[in-house]
Amino acid sequence: MAVWELLLVGLVILLGLCGVLVPGVPGSWLVWAGILWWTLKDPQPLAWGVLVGATAALSLLQVVRCALPPRRLRESGATPRMAVYAGTGAFAGFFLIPVLGAVPGFLGGIYLCERLRLGRSGAARAAVRTAMRAGGWSVLAELFTCLLIMGAWLGAVLWG
Repeated sequence: MAVWELLLVGLVILLGLCGVLVPGVPGSWLVWAGILWWTLKDPQPLAWGVLVGATAALSLLQVVRCALPPRRLRESGATPRMAVYAGTGAFAGFFLIPVLGAVPGFLGGIYLCERLRLGRSGAARAAVRTAMRAGGWSVLAELFTCLLIMGAWLGAVLWG
């Protein structure tokens, strides 16, 4: 597969990761479509393994999301700015503390956004709890799953 095609696949996956944070955008489906495109263009056993793993992970995500509370982030006061901070924190945490850093990065991003907005630590912690109860766990689960899929794709491209 040519470098420019890999860059386009990476762009689709990145758009899917951003789409997870935007209501109404099928972010996880974009990530899966990027993996499918890569697999069909470069049908190696490793690529098929990543596609099967991505499909299984997204299927498991649907089961997990049924157990989590529904998304009511707008009602809790969550803003697009908070989504940007949370997504950036999760993305940075995923690479700084490999894989597991996405969770504290997500929570830290929300905390930082609310600390800058509210100015007090206690109010920012309360806002993080409110946002997570209002559907933040559902967003975090979907974002974490998509980050895992992106990491598997990136590992397969670089070392496979």
